Amino acid sequence: MADVQPLRALHYDLGVVGSLGRVAAPPYDVIDPEQRAELAERSPYNVVAIDLPQADDGGDPYEHAAELLGSWIAEGAVVRDDEPAIWALTQDYVAPDARRLTRHGLFARVRVEEYGPGRIRPHERTHPGPKEDRLRLTRATRANLSPIFSLYSDPAGAAWGAVAPALEAAPWGELTDDDGTTHRLWRIPDPDAIQAVQDALRDAELLIADGHHRYETARAYADEVGGEADHRYVLMCLVALEDEGLTVFPTHRLVSNLKDDPERQEALAHTLRRDFEVEPIEEAQLRPPDGAGPLTMGYIDSHFQRPFRLTLKDQEIADRALAEQPEPYRRLDTAVLEALVLEGPLGLTEDDISHLRGLGYSRTDEEALELVKEGRYDAAFFLRSSPVWQVREIAAAGVNMPPKSTYLFPKVPTGLLFNPLL
Repeated sequence: MADVQPLRALHYDLGVVGSLGRVAAPPYDVIDPEQRAELAERSPYNVVAIDLPQADDGGDPYEHAAELLGSWIAEGAVVRDDEPAIWALTQDYVAPDARRLTRHGLFARVRVEEYGPGRIRPHERTHPGPKEDRLRLTRATRANLSPIFSLYSDPAGAAWGAVAPALEAAPWGELTDDDGTTHRLWRIPDPDAIQAVQDALRDAELLIADGHHRYETARAYADEVGGEADHRYVLMCLVALEDEGLTVFPTHRLVSNLKDDPERQEALAHTLRRDFEVEPIEEAQLRPPDGAGPLTMGYIDSHFQRPFRLTLKDQEIADRALAEQPEPYRRLDTAVLEALVLEGPLGLTEDDISHLRGLGYSRTDEEALELVKEGRYDAAFFLRSSPVWQVREIAAAGVNMPPKSTYLFPKVPTGLLFNPLL
């Protein structure tokens, strides 16, 4: 079972820094240089300065982050709570499919453990680069600067029910981000509410939805420091699998190094004709409708720029290609695409995929199409969403999805809370 505890959080003093909207930011791994510069201009206290640090003098960016966080604490811009609390988060948003929804989350600190049944499970493979970056940042700042987004099962809604009465008061802080999502945060120090949340989660298994690199960094850091103290815990935002606001969207695959390689082009065309029904479609149909059944995806390349719908001819094709994998994995769109196409005629290795050699990702239909039409990528595969039940089923089978198999929207902002590791 997962060990869920309240935390004595570090957080901004809004009386000093102003609104949360000035100082919060998206997770570091979705921020490009242009957005980082824009965020930094909003406030000298914007979290991007420490979560995605840059040392202007060419020095160590991680030490710069630690010094900057220390100066914010000294100035009173960042303060630490005197008593532990659970924090409740609501996120009112318009989903990529135009639905208006509200997602509910609980901020707590969770004991870092090895992955395993009944405790904490991953659901995707990770890339090595970001883990080293996050570890160096953690060593320097000795804090979790952004939360891990995890899921738990609570059909009765007991955990959220324990904090719901506190939401009748005004929130501690609120912001509306650039995507139009309104985030509201309540601090709940009440011991009875905290105990009720812990009781509800006592037997819960946690499934990491977003933040695998951060979790594996936390585990490495805890082992590196050794002993028992706050460094054995990591900041998480916990959302119930049954929450009506929990939605999953696809991440499309983009391929490069194809247009100047006639052999790979022919090998790809042969595989697509052999294994898939190929149907011309309109561009607006490139992202296939969500649903069960064999792999269905949209395809377009930068040369002909003609959109097609590809439907796997028979599930047995995927079963043969993934014969050593458990049954749920053999029905996962990203896994089937990886086995039949990316590692097949395109010849990408697992190392290529991990280091993004010849492969890219896009979370929106519009961006994926634009990148192909502009020739920045040679082809794109538009995917369906993986439903929450499938994510959970594959994790329970003890295997990890390919990287970027899920896109959970909205993201949990960075800068709402920090978890000190001292």
